[in-house]
Amino acid sequence: MSRWRIALLLLAGGAYAGLSHWMMVWHADAPWAVAALLGPMWLSVFGLMGARFGKPGMVVTVALGVIGFVLVLRGDAGNPDRLYVLQHAGIHAVLCCWFGGTLRADRLSLIGQFAQRIHSLSPGMRDYTTLLTRIWTVYFAGMVVASIAIYALLPFGVWSVFANLFTPVSAVALFVGEHLLRYRIHPEFERTRLIDAFRAVYEGNRADDTPGRSGA
Repeated sequence: MSRWRIALLLLAGGAYAGLSHWMMVWHADAPWAVAALLGPMWLSVFGLMGARFGKPGMVVTVALGVIGFVLVLRGDAGNPDRLYVLQHAGIHAVLCCWFGGTLRADRLSLIGQFAQRIHSLSPGMRDYTTLLTRIWTVYFAGMVVASIAIYALLPFGVWSVFANLFTPVSAVALFVGEHLLRYRIHPEFERTRLIDAFRAVYEGNRADDTPGRSGA
């Protein structure tokens, strides 16, 4: 994955975040806005169902998507704000379970699996990646709680800023900040470039886990 592609992905993500905030605040009930805002989650579910269950899974996902969009067009889907909150909290809950599910003594943590794609892990690095996986797990859990609490207690516009602007900025800040602090805390660790870490995460999401890579 080239640097230009990473830069374009980041720019596209930033543009989509700003556009999402605009649509949620000013056009939350519009069917086209609902489709644009919930589309990424639907595509993610479509990919996961296809990978797990093959064509039957994809057919079911398409059918549910069509039914959901028809309900939106007819105005029978309920308050769309709740759908947006469900999407935001749901994605972070899935990530929390994904990261946290690898925090077992008999396997390598998820971030350890990513790091192992770049270089071999010493015992100290393995422990560090386990700690880092715990931090991300707590982060995702905190986002779920914060998302629901802000929606319940504050105006929806505030929640939209939190979900569309603060969420991606905080995730990037944690990712980059950890990379910058890592070698001050552990100068003995083998150094890697930030772009290599990004590639490992991006490409690792598409790769099938193998016993050698998962540490199982």
